[in-house]
Amino acid sequence: MHLHEYQAKELFTRYDIPIPRGRLVRHADEVDQAAKSIGGNAWVVKAQIHAGGRGKSGGVKRVEGLEALRKVVTSLLGSHLVTPQTGSVGLPVSAVLIEALTDIHQELYLSLLMDRSRKRIAVMASNAGGMDIEAVALKNPDLLLTTHVHPAGGLQAWQGRRLGFKLGLSADQSRQFSNLLIRLYQLFIDTDAVMIEINPLIVTAQGKLLALDAKLNLDDNALYRQQELAAWDDTTQIDKAEVIARGHGLNYIRLDGDIGCMVNGAGLAMATMDLIKLSGGRPANFLDVGGAATASRVAEAFKLILSDSHIRALLVNIFGGIVRCDLIAEGVVQAIREVSVNVPVVVRLEGTNAELGREILKKSGLNVLPATDLAEASKLAVSAAEGHA
Repeated sequence: MHLHEYQAKELFTRYDIPIPRGRLVRHADEVDQAAKSIGGNAWVVKAQIHAGGRGKSGGVKRVEGLEALRKVVTSLLGSHLVTPQTGSVGLPVSAVLIEALTDIHQELYLSLLMDRSRKRIAVMASNAGGMDIEAVALKNPDLLLTTHVHPAGGLQAWQGRRLGFKLGLSADQSRQFSNLLIRLYQLFIDTDAVMIEINPLIVTAQGKLLALDAKLNLDDNALYRQQELAAWDDTTQIDKAEVIARGHGLNYIRLDGDIGCMVNGAGLAMATMDLIKLSGGRPANFLDVGGAATASRVAEAFKLILSDSHIRALLVNIFGGIVRCDLIAEGVVQAIREVSVNVPVVVRLEGTNAELGREILKKSGLNVLPATDLAEASKLAVSAAEGHA
């Protein structure tokens, strides 16, 4: 689960991590009061969306004067901001963060994230703050410093000081960096985060460290014990179909292809999409109905996939281990009868009660294309999609 910048900074404040003075604005008539509260005659306006690249796309603007501030905030609120990470439609801007200008002496990069290969939290830092960190890692990997946290001992102050000195900070700034990093680590642990990023973390002209930006992603599997933060979820930043899928316990991600996929198991779903691509087609979605699929859940999954107007064929690929293939077949029949299906449906069933499932589909009288293995199923789906173009 992603948090907005203003939400991440609220958590930073709770952990005494320094941030610029700022106010969140959701309506244009709140601008004057926000400007008065922050002070000064120049500000930075930041659109609040769940995507990076805002600055390059007009979502972060420096303005001078109250009239200019009103104009910029009004233009952003209610708009859709398109960045390299949003796709062509963009994401809706329902709030902006107005912050005081800061006197920047140096820009740093700092992040904490899960290193699953090492089974430890990794701390990454660089003096190339404010830049695309992926490009830095590719072109100048020596600028990216990494240290890992032992799960038993936790982050140690000396690790922060060592990173600070490697970044070229003074002794006092290295101590600030170490203290900030320890607080950030505690925030990471307390919120069940999977990633916290500050880019840039700046050194002001007065030698103080300040988190100019903030990104924080939470572990979805731990949200049951993060009730307050779970309530912060902004579903306007998520595809409506994905929101509906959550309500039915389905794992769904919309893609840009035209062959719908309904599979049980994330690994099998990825393999199915790979084989569709290998066969010359384009998957329209990732959808894992899970191991505890029921006929009604399968029907809902079917409807969800077909809500995409770009679908030209649908591939159902089920391996019956925990889930029974006859239940899947009943769900497919139920969905086809409930929804106006005007695209070819390819079904591959294997495993528990697979024969019974195939028999249910055969007796249904519906126009379903059977497949005996995944390779055949993917080729049938691609051919069907081409014929339905």
